[in-house]
Amino acid sequence: MTTTIQDRAQGAILGAFIGDALGLGPHWYYDLDELRADYGEWIDDFADPMPGRYHDGLKAGQLSQSGYILTMMIRSLNDCGGYDESDFCKRLDEELFPKLDGTPMSGPGGYTSQSIREIWRQRTIHGIDWQDTGSNADTTEAIERTLAIAVRYATRPSDLAAAIVSNTVLTQTDDTVLSMTVAFGAVLSALVRGRPFDASLSTELMELVKNGNLPFHAVTSDNLQPPKQGSPDPPRAGRFASPDALLTPSYMAAAARDADIRIEPAWKVSIVYGMPCAIYHQLPAAYYLAARFHNDFESAVLHAINGGGQNQARAILTGSLVGAQVGLSHIPKRFLRGLENYSELLELAERLANSIPSVHD
Repeated sequence: MTTTIQDRAQGAILGAFIGDALGLGPHWYYDLDELRADYGEWIDDFADPMPGRYHDGLKAGQLSQSGYILTMMIRSLNDCGGYDESDFCKRLDEELFPKLDGTPMSGPGGYTSQSIREIWRQRTIHGIDWQDTGSNADTTEAIERTLAIAVRYATRPSDLAAAIVSNTVLTQTDDTVLSMTVAFGAVLSALVRGRPFDASLSTELMELVKNGNLPFHAVTSDNLQPPKQGSPDPPRAGRFASPDALLTPSYMAAAARDADIRIEPAWKVSIVYGMPCAIYHQLPAAYYLAARFHNDFESAVLHAINGGGQNQARAILTGSLVGAQVGLSHIPKRFLRGLENYSELLELAERLANSIPSVHD
């Protein structure tokens, strides 16, 4: 499968949008019998939300608020030539917050997440400065927008980490959530660069830790071997106490390729790792599906959706990871054409992909 970095970058962005739109209808069904009753035994395309459920009133192929905010992030990156926090925050203040009322079932996309509701209250009701916003939400909302930063800085891991940390703390301040969010960005950027999603991926990520490009602390030598006798404790490259978030992807890849470990059907990954919204449920499932279906975008995102629960986030993350592996050119055209405003989304992705610095710049 021949792709370019621009093709993979666009695949990562459109893959996320497709995952978001696929989840719009069958979002947050924790009773799988109810999900099957409403949408049949196998969801294979965009679908309208059912009356009275999340995103009621929207139509198949439209984006949720996660997609809306991701679009805002890409516009900001494109217009500013990179991450400009003041510009992104201004867009939230002026373009998103006036459309919210602080309640869950409101705003663009028909639902506003916990972390966004919290910063809306802090900014709109209490007038708190942006440097003091953020909450203890343990969800993937920061990943769902900073994946665009990971694409933009795919060839600049140090800049990637700094920008993702800075943007994430606007809404989520827990260091474990931060470390897992940065780790996802590092994985996605490696895939955009053309790195295979295999059991040795974490070795490459750990090299970025040791050369100071990723802000994690590590004391082991190569391949997680003990440090040499008498070796000093290395200086911290950044704020995160351990590199474990960078190791998870390779364990998931190893499981996906181990003939003795089978999750069948693959949508049951949601039962193995959990259906809820928390980042520690979502990432292992997305990594597993992205490694198992590394060259099959359709299977990856549909298994993410058919697992129920917080399937929209699972599909956004999985769609981005697999889109980065197969490239835009190998995403089924029916998914692309089914997106509302597909041409506009493609143009945004093209501009972002074309702005990625050369590895040699």
